Amino acid sequence: MRPAQLLRVLDREFLSTADGHHTPVMLWGPPGVGKSQMVAQIAARHAVPVIDIRLSQMEPSDLRGIPFRQGERVEWAVPAMLPDVERHGPSGVLFLDEITSAPPVVSAAAYQLILDRRLGEYRVPDGWAIFAAGNRQGDRGVTYSMPAPLANRFSHFEVETHLDDWAAWAYAGGIDERVIAFLRFRPELLFDFDPAHNPVAFPSPRSWEFAHRALRKFADAPDLLPGALQACVGPAAGIELSAFVANLDQMPDLDAITRGEPVSVPREIDLQYAVAAALVGRAIRALDTPDGQTVIGHILDYAGRFPEREMGVMLVSDLHRAIGGRLFEVPAFAGWAQSVADVMLHA
Repeated sequence: MRPAQLLRVLDREFLSTADGHHTPVMLWGPPGVGKSQMVAQIAARHAVPVIDIRLSQMEPSDLRGIPFRQGERVEWAVPAMLPDVERHGPSGVLFLDEITSAPPVVSAAAYQLILDRRLGEYRVPDGWAIFAAGNRQGDRGVTYSMPAPLANRFSHFEVETHLDDWAAWAYAGGIDERVIAFLRFRPELLFDFDPAHNPVAFPSPRSWEFAHRALRKFADAPDLLPGALQACVGPAAGIELSAFVANLDQMPDLDAITRGEPVSVPREIDLQYAVAAALVGRAIRALDTPDGQTVIGHILDYAGRFPEREMGVMLVSDLHRAIGGRLFEVPAFAGWAQSVADVMLHA
């Protein structure tokens, strides 16, 4: 399932704790596709804490607690990391990460916690959702086959990569527009992982964020930048991104475009992707300024000038995903929509 859909699933599962309909959710996927980040997004959206428990690093007693004598009986000290209303709040997310990397004896200790929301005398507070994530067997991670009793305690979703969803997240998160443009130009490199080749660095949604950081750190060191990008996303993708970035000095004047001046569209397809991504970024930053609608109107006018009209449609689609219905309030939008009506009908 694509990330945008999974975020809606997780959101509803979190909200369902209020009426007792919550089902623990298991997210499956290879490394770097954003499983942990989606869980963090849901918690941030609702302003609740996440307790991230890495079961691969635990012993069974870490979950069950330590026994101690109380008179003639033995009781168990509840681990401080488990959700507690007084210490953590009435609602939140209990996230069992790397669950498929946990030895069977540890995952067995989690059975009762996941299904019954309790461990001995301890109970998970009603307002807390339980999410888990892990790699599939064959993803070159340390994984164990999930026992049937544990698997039967979850609803299961496989995380897919999807460029539109990633681009929307990237614009919202301030990812370098050159990285977004490059992946629009080379979409197959958003995720390129072949466990049979035993890669160390490889392209993934996570590692493209690393590439964004590398561009910020090494942009003024051209002798270091290619190597830094390769270290993030692998040799082949790093070399391609380096060449793409180096070619961007031929881009048209973006300031002139946002001022509404007549600027020609570059003929090179890679530059067209770069211009489109950069203009979406300009529109996002201009949105809440006094002349925001004027700037976005000029960008819409420019989007209509692309020789390949699908490129302009992509630009405006990314802009809509970034700013939502406020795009429709821009007076120039109606004219742009009319000019591409035939393209949209056949899309």
